[in-house]
Amino acid sequence: MTILVISSVSCTDNFDELNVKRGELTADQMDGSMLGFAFAEAQHWGMRAWYQGNNLFAGEYSQFQATIHPNFHSSNYNGPASWSNLMMEGFYSNIAYGAPANQLDFVLKYTEKNNLKPENALAKLWKVMIYHRQTDYWGPIIYSNFGNGKTSVAFDSQKDIYFDFFKILDEAATDLRAINATSPATKIYGTHDLVYGGNILQNLKLLNSLRLRLAIRIAYVDAAKAKQEAEKAAAAPEGFIVNNADNALSKVNLNFVNKLSTITYISEFVLTSTLASLMNGYEDPRIPEYSQPCCGRLTPGNAVFGGLVGFRNGYAAAQRGKEKDLEYSYVGKKWLPINNGGTNEKDPVMEAAEVFFLRAEGVLRGWNMGGGTAQEYYNEGIKASLKFRVNASDAVVNSYISSTKLPAKPLDRFGKPDARNSPPVTDIPVLYDNTGSFERRLEQIITQKWLALFPMNDTEAWAERRRTGYPRGYAIIESANPALTRTQLARRLIYPSNSYSTNGAATTAALTLLGGPDTYATRLWWDAKPLSAYPTPTD
Repeated sequence: MTILVISSVSCTDNFDELNVKRGELTADQMDGSMLGFAFAEAQHWGMRAWYQGNNLFAGEYSQFQATIHPNFHSSNYNGPASWSNLMMEGFYSNIAYGAPANQLDFVLKYTEKNNLKPENALAKLWKVMIYHRQTDYWGPIIYSNFGNGKTSVAFDSQKDIYFDFFKILDEAATDLRAINATSPATKIYGTHDLVYGGNILQNLKLLNSLRLRLAIRIAYVDAAKAKQEAEKAAAAPEGFIVNNADNALSKVNLNFVNKLSTITYISEFVLTSTLASLMNGYEDPRIPEYSQPCCGRLTPGNAVFGGLVGFRNGYAAAQRGKEKDLEYSYVGKKWLPINNGGTNEKDPVMEAAEVFFLRAEGVLRGWNMGGGTAQEYYNEGIKASLKFRVNASDAVVNSYISSTKLPAKPLDRFGKPDARNSPPVTDIPVLYDNTGSFERRLEQIITQKWLALFPMNDTEAWAERRRTGYPRGYAIIESANPALTRTQLARRLIYPSNSYSTNGAATTAALTLLGGPDTYATRLWWDAKPLSAYPTPTD
């Protein structure tokens, strides 16, 4: 795979450059192969929020990871503004960090102008894919006005953005289906489609699956629209991603390493007590894949099953330090740097396991997800994850699905209770509770989805934890943010300081669209589950 940066802006650290396209390649300078390179850039960088967004924010707040560096205050709900600046600029304008919005904007305008319907349709699908990640970090963002050439650029409300997502997916589906009906062998962008090599049917399955993800996301704020879009996805003739062979995974190479392996060489995080409580208690067969035994002190069969030793999120800076990487479990070896034994796994976009869990929740809500029961889809989600991650045998899968084992107390590396004497994070078994309350069954579905999303789909895991409150996770040890207590969740990121200094009026106006102050505590539009039904993290 070769990826060429096609830049319509120069490399800049200034947020106000995001809408000023210096050095733009004009249409007469483009050909088909260059268009493909630009699309590949948008795909590759659009699935990243860079180290800060992926690991220090989403990884921390999803409780996949706990940062141990004493200077990384995102652990205490107080991430520095410079990280948000980097994330926002990297998405829109800083070509050194990909600027996927800029790349994709060029592709969309070029393909529309030149009536390249297949290429335009696939670019629309990917506009939804990368922008939904962006709006789920902040809420209102620059969206419909991006690329208008003005120096003051208005934000869109998250509601308007999500409703536009569904409209764009309709347009893309119509064109992709028309092409598939007449020329099914067409390979859109060819090898420059880093996920499916331009395969139309697989991209339609991804489109339907993405529609379902977004429909579920808005279930608490607009139940009628959510049901409508979810059932539209389920009725689509191509179906969903239901086999691991169709998993949407983005290609990587030696120059473009996956987003986790790019940072594991510095050991600035360890695995969490939440992960340890769940996986150790369940005796989860994915433990050897997901983690490395702590410090060589524990191996399977010792005091902690599988040797997964977790760290509570949110310790004060004085209680964190690089030496902690010798005391707690680290991410599995396959996600280490290549020169340290890593295998440079493909970056996940969407997998069959997630889709089955989405369908399980849909049925739980009374929606038509294709005829299966919630329990059937739940079990299929677990099966897909175990088969994909560890190639588990049917006997192992069936044993896990039928297990009544419960989450365990997190133990230290010597097999004793951790420093907080933390209780098990929750009391749900793997075995689906058909007679349980709605919340109990939802907790089971989301908890297993969370385990399936580990470790690289942390942005989705954080979004689902905000939306549902599951997995319960542990209360962080200490909050340094006056807007949040230690038992609350970070609901969003604050806008970058550069956004205020260079696009101030529009950024201030965005707070009206947000509906609250620019803090970590303000809930996004779709984050609307009634507080009375919202679970409190375990202390």
